[in-house]
Amino acid sequence: MEIKTATFLISQVDYRKCPTPVYPEYAFIGRSNVGKSSLINMLTGNSKLAKISSTPGKTQTINHFMINDNWYLVDLPGYGYARVSKKDRTRFMGMNYNYLEFRENLQCVFVLIDSRHEAQKNDLDFLAWLGKKGVPFVIVFTKTDKLGSGEANKNLTKYKKKLLTQWEQLPQIILSSAETGRGKDEILNLIEEVNAGFTPPPRRSQTDSQS
Repeated sequence: MEIKTATFLISQVDYRKCPTPVYPEYAFIGRSNVGKSSLINMLTGNSKLAKISSTPGKTQTINHFMINDNWYLVDLPGYGYARVSKKDRTRFMGMNYNYLEFRENLQCVFVLIDSRHEAQKNDLDFLAWLGKKGVPFVIVFTKTDKLGSGEANKNLTKYKKKLLTQWEQLPQIILSSAETGRGKDEILNLIEEVNAGFTPPPRRSQTDSQS
């Protein structure tokens, strides 16, 4: 897939006020400072599409982008460490959980994990929650350019072993780098494949959508 157009649509804090779910939708989420904005900009070929900040926790709303006029890319607030209050972190996760569980046209969640670190409890807990709720997801290891091939393989092997203590089989994994473009084709080809089989959810009344 080639991304020809990428346009910001709306920021919301309530999934029920997000754009009408007539197009397939793909969400990106991860721990604060995982490189999410850089990855989104790499995928879309637009270095200014998602705002990049040196301050973790910059994304605080559900941000929708229209891609190629036929699917939505969603930038979600991060979790874990951020220079925001505990109350705000709890609010962000509640917003994320409601969106992820109830957004009808959500096709896949790309969970970003920093390839340089060992398995973190909040990452593992989040993956377990997605599995419990039946939300399709793919793990995307970021910043692989920061590691040598030997160290990267060692980290990935350890992470897979940790995952297999919780999962019967490994979730799909993609290795990425916003600097080199690694993983771009894999992510976009997966989206293109899923898009081909997408059927819009039944339209609901305004009353139903707010229940």
